[in-house]
Amino acid sequence: MITTEAAAESAVPAVPGDSAATGAPEREQLVWPWKDAAIRALVQRIHQLQAERAQAFRRLEEGHRQYLSSGPPYDFPRYRSTVHEVTQAFAAASREVLAVEAELAGPRAQPLLASHVRRLQQLEETRLATVALLQLMGTPELTGQDSLQMHQLKMKVIKTMEAISEVLQDLRFDAESAE
Repeated sequence: MITTEAAAESAVPAVPGDSAATGAPEREQLVWPWKDAAIRALVQRIHQLQAERAQAFRRLEEGHRQYLSSGPPYDFPRYRSTVHEVTQAFAAASREVLAVEAELAGPRAQPLLASHVRRLQQLEETRLATVALLQLMGTPELTGQDSLQMHQLKMKVIKTMEAISEVLQDLRFDAESAE
């Protein structure tokens, strides 16, 4: 899972500006460490972020299982804490994925690769929303709800994961062609 420290490591401070010349207070600006990286390195970073997302999904699933097995009475504060941690991890990964997309679309002039990254981000958003809905439907208060809808949502998660794998393969293949 992405920790606060890992998220902080993805941005490193630049050399502070010359505040004496401008008379303005000195401010450090964050520099993205992948700015001058090879396309191959950017694609590898996307794959690393996907691995971190997968770990966050596992943590979310485990937290939900623990919540369901904790009661009654259910340990909602613990589950809420897990959801909060996982949400932060997803947000950090998404910020970095969007930064890679912007780098590919802009300075690198790689619109095809950028479109793969954008599609990946959209699929991950769909996957997260669907998993969250499945977990909500699996809560004790809603157990016994429409099992057909639960099955359809599970199939949607599976199909979304398959589409994610395809996009990652396309990204890797097209990145090799771009270099």
